[in-house]
Amino acid sequence: MAEPTVTPKESQAQKLERIAYILKTVAHPLRLGIIHLLMQHPHLSVSEICEYMDSEQSLTSHHLQNMRLKGILSVRRQGRSMLYSLKELDVAQIIECLEDCQCNM
Repeated sequence: MAEPTVTPKESQAQKLERIAYILKTVAHPLRLGIIHLLMQHPHLSVSEICEYMDSEQSLTSHHLQNMRLKGILSVRRQGRSMLYSLKELDVAQIIECLEDCQCNM
């Protein structure tokens, strides 16, 4: 069976859906901070993230788990620690673009 062709309009709609999904997933100051931190330090444990962010472990773990389940982060075990890293590298580009924006607030 042949794959259905995607029209440019559908392709653009899919792209916008993906961007909206990413933005909704990271739309929290702590989540943005975690992403920014993982851009600078590619593999960090929950404890390290909490130390850098000055945040509580339970809250940080909740946000990490949410972003992992939604495909933004990946996690791997190293000894007794779980190391988090950015899986969806487009997120870093989106954040950098927003940081570079000369918005007047």
